[in-house]
Formats: sequence, structure tokens, C-alpha cells
Amino acid sequence: MKEYGHFSGKKFVITERDIPRHWYNYFHNDEYVTFVSQIGFGQGFAQDNMGRRLPVVDDRAIYICEGKEFWQTTGLPVHSEVENFSCTHANGYSEIALKKNGIASNTRLFVPSTGKREILSVTLTNESDCERKLKLIPYVNTSIDKIYAPQGYENDYGYFYDNKNATICTGFKPFYSDEESTQYVYITSTEKATGYDTRKSAFIGPYGDKLLPKAIIDGGCTNSDCISEKLCLAIENTITLSVGESKTIHYIVGVEDNLEAIPTYTPAEIQAQFDEMTKKYDELFSRIEIKTPWEDLNSLFNDWLKFQTNMGSRWARVRHNGMRDMSSDTECLSCFEPSLAAERIMRVMTYQYENGYTPRTFIHGAIRDNNFSDNAVWMVYTVYAITKELGDISFLNREVPFNNGSIGTVYDHISRSVYFLSEFTGHYGLVKAWGGDWNDCMDMVGIKGKGVSVWLSIALVRAAKMLSEIALWLGKTEDSKKALDIASKMEKLVNEYGWEGDRYIYAISDDFYKIGSKECEEGSLTALPQLWCVLADFEDEKKKIAMDTVERDLNTDLGLLVLKPPYTKKMPHLGSLTRKWPGVHENGGVYLHASAWKLAVDSLMRRNDKVEEGLEKMLPSHHKYHVKYGEPYTMFNSYMGKETGYRVGTPGQSWRTASGQWMLYSIVRFIYGLVPEFEGLRIKPTLPPSWKECSISKTFRNCRYNINFKQIDEGSCNTIESITVNGVAHDPNTPIAPIPNQVLNIIVTLKN
Repeated sequence: MKEYGHFSGKKFVITERDIPRHWYNYFHNDEYVTFVSQIGFGQGFAQDNMGRRLPVVDDRAIYICEGKEFWQTTGLPVHSEVENFSCTHANGYSEIALKKNGIASNTRLFVPSTGKREILSVTLTNESDCERKLKLIPYVNTSIDKIYAPQGYENDYGYFYDNKNATICTGFKPFYSDEESTQYVYITSTEKATGYDTRKSAFIGPYGDKLLPKAIIDGGCTNSDCISEKLCLAIENTITLSVGESKTIHYIVGVEDNLEAIPTYTPAEIQAQFDEMTKKYDELFSRIEIKTPWEDLNSLFNDWLKFQTNMGSRWARVRHNGMRDMSSDTECLSCFEPSLAAERIMRVMTYQYENGYTPRTFIHGAIRDNNFSDNAVWMVYTVYAITKELGDISFLNREVPFNNGSIGTVYDHISRSVYFLSEFTGHYGLVKAWGGDWNDCMDMVGIKGKGVSVWLSIALVRAAKMLSEIALWLGKTEDSKKALDIASKMEKLVNEYGWEGDRYIYAISDDFYKIGSKECEEGSLTALPQLWCVLADFEDEKKKIAMDTVERDLNTDLGLLVLKPPYTKKMPHLGSLTRKWPGVHENGGVYLHASAWKLAVDSLMRRNDKVEEGLEKMLPSHHKYHVKYGEPYTMFNSYMGKETGYRVGTPGQSWRTASGQWMLYSIVRFIYGLVPEFEGLRIKPTLPPSWKECSISKTFRNCRYNINFKQIDEGSCNTIESITVNGVAHDPNTPIAPIPNQVLNIIVTLKN
């Protein structure tokens, strides 16, 4: 496979523009999120606490004009001739560099730690042998005035606001209220503007596009205002560069509801915001690091998976604010930043109903249930993990409102989650599937209110067992017994109505159609119930049989199939799943979220060889099993199955998935086996056999654990022969207690 870039320390450097797909990087704070690809394409928006969104950026471009000649600092069009192109993606920012016509350019994009804005910084250097007079023109296509529809009404306006040296576009949008208010999308410059445009038909032209914009062809901005036409944002600076001279101009793109709130930063203030942002990520991500014989995994984990986890716990899948997504990602975040995870799960809880039901999402100013059943269980797992990482049960007594404003403790929220689902039952007393569980696309299985999800019933068993333990921490013995009774009852029902001798079925529809059953012509085996019977700690014999079935029928050279065989016919009683092409995503593709769970399951079952195989197949930069053509520094939702023909082995969407988060969590919590207990950190690894030596460093309760592993035998080394802590022997069966503000150097020796 052709390589299009390489890791360079904490960064990934892309060296070619024309690659098979955009390779993205994301940036965010609590108010604003945006992304950019190697050639500058991207979108950005602001969001309030009820998911109302202000579409600030639909796309962006930056032009250099010299007379009638022009080019883009991001390298478009990709077939144009440029020198020294590179795009460097790093945690929190990206830089695109190139040289053309003797002018070297470097374009940096980042989002500061606060504010509804992104900042572009463009440095131009004259490497020619004569003085150069240039125009530098950033352009932003915005949808603050809604997506353009030909022959549609436009009711917004744009102009240049001299007081702020800013090009302004107005829109009328609800934000922090259901009532429309005036919003000002802007671009401003640290240098005095010499031109601007707000009318797209003037800048792009009636028949142009961003590769050939009319204003740029004609030599620069037209100073167009805009009334009842499609808006855009462009600002022009004129620069004279002597031989060897460099100049940097900063551009701020954002949205405010008050003209006077538009910032006018100095270059020094912008650099200070950039430094603060990078320092924040350096401190956050230094809390855990690994070193293995696989350099591509080290680079992926030590920077990018942590960034993906952090973003997911705040922004879910970006396109919507999924409760399940934020909760589960926050569980993964807890293994290296439990305090931040605690804040984020409490935010999620504020959208939960008082009766314990948790909606699917909040967006466009409203909580949207979307008839999903599974969202409540994820909060339980997350609270359990956070509490054990913190080692502080007082977290469970912190007060958090429900979505009607009534107040409950963290414990109230998770206990009501379990109690709600235990009574939300259909066929045979199993938990209702309703309009969807983890598999969003099985959205018709229980829409009549009778169909059930065997997988969700298993997930409830896991949550109830955790709640039982949590209740004991608080001395609530009756609650503990109640939760354990729920778990025992549901596990018995799952085994009675969901077990088929070598597998658990996935669901039973409203009309008693079994899904994931031997009786099915298509979709006769699904991965999730088999994986989750291990995570929920069902009886050993069934766990082994179920996972043997997975290895036999679902584990392929491409990776773990989420189901088999894929659906080839439309089945309305299942839902949108059967409208997907066979081998795509949930319909029989290699769905990597499930693959990450398999890493945890194989670790729990002490299958070292399967752990190693699973990691190799998941790694985006590993080409032993298939050609992936996606970003090597982040994780995808899936790899396409063999049924997809030309797409076989290529990835689905990147970044906006839980696969990276759960890959990180599985590595820390299950493969390295760092198990938090109230007494300290227990070590119970299941390492890949080829990792004869590896290490992990983790800050745990203000104590730094530097743990080195050595396998002294060939094969699967799961038995700890010895542990030393700062040179002193330690009982392998006892957690290692943290010593605040100290470093513990730990050596773990493993044998067969």
C-alpha cells in the first residue's frame, strides 16, 4: 500500500494532497467544534446547552493573489504544481505548508480553549529574488442564513464593520432560547483590511466555485454588501514582502450575538491562546502513556486515541449529542482523567428523566427520545468506573438535576436507570427493544412496544451487578440485594429464551421473529450478545461456547464481523439495517466498536493470541490484513466487508465513533490489566505474546505508576511471577496503593 505520510513525534505529517479521501483533524472547546482535512476542507459550528446550532463554517479557502495570478495556501486544486507540500495534524491544531511562485506559506488552524470561534494564522515568506506585492484573502462559506436553495427566499444581510475590522454576516437563529435572535458570523484580521465581500454571487460568481471564484480571477475582493442573497465571508489584506521577509496575519472566524463582543486580538494574544490550548492537551494527555514493540500503536494511543476519547465524551458523534455515546466515551475517559469524566457524566445526567429513562439525544433546542431503550445502562458503567478511579464514594452523593429540574444524587440517577429498565419489559419479561438499542439501525424490532432486545437484557444484567456493588459501597444493603435480584432474574430469562446451544440470539421482534437465531436465513449470528455475556460475567461454560462460536463464524481476515450472513433483502420489521448494502457497517461489516469490546473480552478470557490478532486487525496503519486508505492516526467506525466489492477493507467514517475510545479503554483496563480498586491499582494483564517487554505509565490519584512488564516464557504469559515496587517485593494478589505526589517504579514479571 502506498504511504501518504508518517508519524513525527506527537504529530502526523501528510506529504501528499491527492490521497483517496480527506484525512481530517478535529478541534473543539465546550462551545465550538470544527474540523479540517489535508487540503483545508472542513466545517465548524457553535452549540448551546440544548443542541441549538449556529452553522458558522460550511467550507473555507485562503487565496494568494498577485495581479491576475492566484493560488490557495491549502494546495487546491490538487493537480496544481506546488513545492514542499505538507499537512501536519496535531492534537488541537493543523498546519498546511507549501511553496508556490517563490512564496512559502504556512496556514495554521486551531480552536482556543473558550469562545465560539476558530483562528487561522497565515505566514507568508518571500523566497524569491525580488520584492512581492500580494493580496491574502481568506474566504468562508457559511450557512448562518440556512443552506442555499436555488429560487429560495433569503432574508439576511452582510457588510463590513469598520469598528471591528470585520466582515459581518447576520442570521436570525434560536440560541440559548427558542426565540430567534440576531447572530453575527464574522471574520476579522489582525491587519487592517483592504477589501471584503459578503455576497457569494459577487465573490464566487453566479457560475463559479471555490477553485475558480470570480472575484479572485478578477484580482481581489469586490467590497460587496449583501441584501437578500446568499451570504459569504471574505476579507482581504495587501502585503508587500521584501526578499527573505516573512509576515504573519491572523484571522478570527466565529459567531456572537453582540457586535461589540467580536474580539480584536493582537498577535501576542493569539499566540498566548494557542500556547494555552497546547499546554492543556499536553497536561491532560500526559496522564497515561504506553510503550510497546509496535511504534504505530504507541503513536496512535499516546496522542490520538486520547484526543478522540476526550472529544467524544464532550461532543459525542458531533452530528448529534447522543446520550449513549457521551456516557460510554466518558467511561473510557475515566481511565486517565476521572475528574473531568465526573463533570461530563453529570452533564449527561441533566437530560435524564426523573423516572430513570434516558433519551437518545438533545438537539435543535429539544430533548429527543427517538424511542431508544439502551441509553440508561451506559451511565451506570461510567459512574462505576469513575468512582473506582477516584477512590471516593462521595462522588455518588453529588447532586445533579433531572431534566424537569428536580434534584437527585448521582446514585439516584443510576439506580433509577436500572429500576426503569428492569420494568420496561416485553416478551418473556426481557427488556424492550422499542425503537432501537446499541444497533441504531434495528429501529423497527420493538416499535409496537412488545419486541425485546436480548443484548440489552444482558447489558442490564451487567449494570445491575455494578449497581449492587455500588449500593454496598454506600451501605445500602437492601438496594444492593434488589439490584442483584434484578440481575439474577434477567440472566435466567436470557438463558431461558435467548440461548440456542452455541449462541445467544440478538432480539425478538414485536411479532415474535427471532433475530440472530439459527432459524434465520440471514443475520443468523450476531457478535454483541456473545461478547456481552462475558462482560456481564455469565456462567463460564456459556461464555466459552459463545466465544468459540464467534471465533469459528465471525472472526475473519478482515476482522470481527458484527453479524453473519449480512441481510440482502429488505425486512421492514427489522428496520433501516436491512437497507444498508451487505457488508456495510452494522449489516455484516467489520464494526470496530464491537472489535474493541472483543479486545476486552479476549483479555478477560485470557486469550493472549486473540488479543494480539485483534489489535493488529484494528490498527489503521497495519496492512497485514487489508488495505485501509484512511487516517493512520485515528479510528474508524468500520471496515467494509467482502460483499462491498471495490470497497472491501476500506474504512467507514473516521473520528465520530466509539471504536477509538473503547480501543484505548480495552488496552488500559483489560490488556495491560490496570484495574482500579479503592485500595489501589490492581494489575491483571493479558498481553500479546510478541510483547516480550512493554510498559505503561499512569497517574492514579495523584501518584505516578511507571509499570514495566517482562514475559520470561514463550507463549501466553498470564501468571504473575513477581511484582516489585521501587525495588520491594509486592504481593501480586494485592492492589498497589497510591502514594500522593510520589513515583512508583513497578516491575511485573510474567510466566506461563
